[in-house]
Amino acid sequence: MAKRLTCDVVVVGAGMVGAACALYATRAGLDVRVVDRGPVAGGTTGAGEGNLLVSDKEPGPELDLALLSARLWSRLGDELGTAVEYEPKGGLVVAATPETLIALHAFADGQRTAGVEAEPVTADQLPSLEPHLATGMTGGVHYPQDAQVMPALAAAHLLRASGARLHTGWTVTGVLRTADGAVTGVRTDRGDVHAPAVVNAAGPWGGDLAALADVRLPVLPRRGFVLVTEPLPRMVRHKVYAADYVADVASDSAALRTSPVVEGTAAGPVLIGASRERVGFDRSLSLPAVRALAAGAIGLFPFLERVRALRTYAGFRPYLPDHLPAIGPDPRAPGLFHACGHEGAGIGLATGTGQLIAQTLTGKTPDLDLTPFRPERFDTDRFDTHGFDADGGSTP
Repeated sequence: MAKRLTCDVVVVGAGMVGAACALYATRAGLDVRVVDRGPVAGGTTGAGEGNLLVSDKEPGPELDLALLSARLWSRLGDELGTAVEYEPKGGLVVAATPETLIALHAFADGQRTAGVEAEPVTADQLPSLEPHLATGMTGGVHYPQDAQVMPALAAAHLLRASGARLHTGWTVTGVLRTADGAVTGVRTDRGDVHAPAVVNAAGPWGGDLAALADVRLPVLPRRGFVLVTEPLPRMVRHKVYAADYVADVASDSAALRTSPVVEGTAAGPVLIGASRERVGFDRSLSLPAVRALAAGAIGLFPFLERVRALRTYAGFRPYLPDHLPAIGPDPRAPGLFHACGHEGAGIGLATGTGQLIAQTLTGKTPDLDLTPFRPERFDTDRFDTHGFDADGGSTP
């Protein structure tokens, strides 16, 4: 008979969020196992850009989580050094018209009240920050707290640092529960793993895992493409994007939306995003999306017209209809904890999410109020089974 596996916590998902949950849970003294049907960072994490952003978030619970996560990432950057390619390089948001600049400044004013460092940049100051930026921009805002990591490396090193036992290639087929509904572990195609707590860090598949526990979490995949150029000298110093990127992130539209996002990497290639559309788990190459990314990037940095794009890849961002992740215990299935639904911000928000999960697992008061992130918030008549308003409109 196979040996019965026992631990304090089973984390389902070996991506960035799962790795952070494992790290902070083990550092809180818990015995953790991480289960994933694929390899480490084999899903959304491996198809991400590694953004650690506060610049694109308005005051509210997501920004509070981003600021907490930024502080934790800074400490991990000191601890792990260059192993995860942590770069506290800052972000630069630029405006092409006076009207857009006014709106950007108003947005930054609100962020400053919440603790964000947001420094206005005039048109004549832009070249000192980004010498190769297109001329004609009316100004921008510099965000020193923005940073970047190499996401697959970061997930792998956080898992290694956690000391958690890792089971890749194990597919979760069920959530074990007692007669009164309490969670007691997971069933996999390689055997059962017993634990009094299960953390759902399954990203775009978080809704499927929730369903195995007979609870509803309306996570939908939102596809995004990234273009990768040939290695270059450092010609893009910050994460640079146009001000309309923020509106695209907040959009509920299922249709293709793109806005230029350009950043260099420690390894040399320039990463170009960002697109988003809801097409299910379709990985097919979208030429309209890729062409729009290339055109937008050249609009920001004209030198890119002469640079070769070596490849493109697609990832699925775990989208919840109110644009907030689900974090914390699920009262519908005692012992089930959710840490998913971060959409395109999961790399940046992973550390704060992991710490909050560890605090709730150990009975401590979490650093943030988890009420806005409660997983059962979608169990109302307001939402239909696809996570939209009952009258057919998307959730604001």
